[in-house]
Amino acid sequence: MGNEAGVGQIHALKPDTTILAGGTVVDGTGAPALMADVVLEGPRIMAVEPHGSYRPLGARVVDVEGLTITPGFIDVHSHSDNAPFLPEPDVSKILQGVTTDVVGNCGMSPAPRSADHERLLAAYLERLFPPVPWEGRSWHAYWEAARGGMVTNVAPLVGQGALRLAVMGMERRPATAAERRAMRALLREALDDGAFGFSTGLIYPPGIFTDTDELIDLCGELGPHVYASHIRGEGDNLIDAVAEALAIGREAGVQVQVSHHKAGGRANWGKTQDTLAMIDQARQRGQRVFQDVYPYTAGSTILTACLPPWSQEGGNDAMLRRLHDPDALMRLRRDLENGLPGFDSELHNAGADGIILSSTKDGRYEGESLAAVADRLGVDPIEALFRILREEELSATMVVFLMDEADVVRVLTHPYTMIGSDALPPGRGGKPHPRSYGTFPRILGHYGRERGLLTLEEAVYKMSGLPAETFHIPERGRIAPGCVADLVVLDPAAVIDRATYENPGLTPVGIRSVYLAGRQVVEHGQYIGAREGALLTPAL
Repeated sequence: MGNEAGVGQIHALKPDTTILAGGTVVDGTGAPALMADVVLEGPRIMAVEPHGSYRPLGARVVDVEGLTITPGFIDVHSHSDNAPFLPEPDVSKILQGVTTDVVGNCGMSPAPRSADHERLLAAYLERLFPPVPWEGRSWHAYWEAARGGMVTNVAPLVGQGALRLAVMGMERRPATAAERRAMRALLREALDDGAFGFSTGLIYPPGIFTDTDELIDLCGELGPHVYASHIRGEGDNLIDAVAEALAIGREAGVQVQVSHHKAGGRANWGKTQDTLAMIDQARQRGQRVFQDVYPYTAGSTILTACLPPWSQEGGNDAMLRRLHDPDALMRLRRDLENGLPGFDSELHNAGADGIILSSTKDGRYEGESLAAVADRLGVDPIEALFRILREEELSATMVVFLMDEADVVRVLTHPYTMIGSDALPPGRGGKPHPRSYGTFPRILGHYGRERGLLTLEEAVYKMSGLPAETFHIPERGRIAPGCVADLVVLDPAAVIDRATYENPGLTPVGIRSVYLAGRQVVEHGQYIGAREGALLTPAL
């Protein structure tokens, strides 16, 4: 506790003092909860004191008896890079208690861009992101333009896909020494400008064209920054993909974050026992390795992830030509039916019944399974996949049922696992994955209170203190004097997600209030704030 004041003692302090009084404080460190008053002065926590002991003259006292006060949650795997540019504020995260988003994941960041390949990057990003009204080149310029539009704080990564596209386009070949130097220079520039680290998406182009040596070389620029990877395979290739991520971290001497760790496809269920053992062994050898998870057995991504690597060379125009070329279609069909070494097929892992169309350009097919679309069109699922991609010009996303609950629980309860929603970019419409609105309350309500798999202290640590430490997010993730007052007030007996696959936009219950730098932005579960979020820089 911070102050020796006696019970009921009056103190003359600044007029912008607020006291959250009588709540149970879960401080984000994993320490046992305690009943206390949290004293806010402007944007910071000034003190944490015994209930009733600290009553500054003129302070606003907010009675939170029976409720729990936690640090604001940190979503370590988000794709909300476009959110600051949306005409209406995206409140999907703040209503869950998320106050900081780590964006730029899976190798997909909206910058840097180059004059030679700018159109390629813009077209590629539009498979996932709604169009962003920004014209510029540098990573720094993008995030400067985003200032003033943020609902949550943002901690951006720079994507390897953007770096490679800027230097060498969508070419399927190893980078030359000169191209590696150019990519390292762009990476260094972004890190110097405040990037929190470097991400890869090794099932997506151009990451899928990148060999391990090239990634080790790029990671040589990172120093203490984070290497966050959507690894090269989460199905049949899972073990090799985790081994590659660990080798990159070991050879480059960098911290590794295994993104949305899972085992996809029934044949691979249970493999997280092996991968978590590999990660534990690496940690015992001195490597810094962590992982994140979302609390669902379905994932969500772009529909083009169903196609093999060779078909994605050259970008959108080249892919669309192949989807109209009879010879290329025959080859695609053969690879999808028979498999391809090194290619983890989402269609193979989930089956046509397990792929649900989430968003399309014109709204067709949304909410339908690939199998149902195929039946309606009178074709097989592979032909239906080709038709949808042609008609939608590659701009389609899917929800994919891949995982076993036992694997989700195993990863979730591992001591070095954090929570990431992996929610796709807001503003696309359609029927997004319920994780967009439900991830963090689902951890607290379903996996914590209802199933007893995590104590409240453990769950909050995974969502606040641990990610703040791991990603070097400054002055957040804990309730302690001097920290920024990003806080959540919740009802531990009621907090739960309501979003479903059928109704993914239902907001959670039990998140009473959210404070961002001391200013209340959610009241009684409703967003009342302006766009109060800040662009953060790492504390290294």
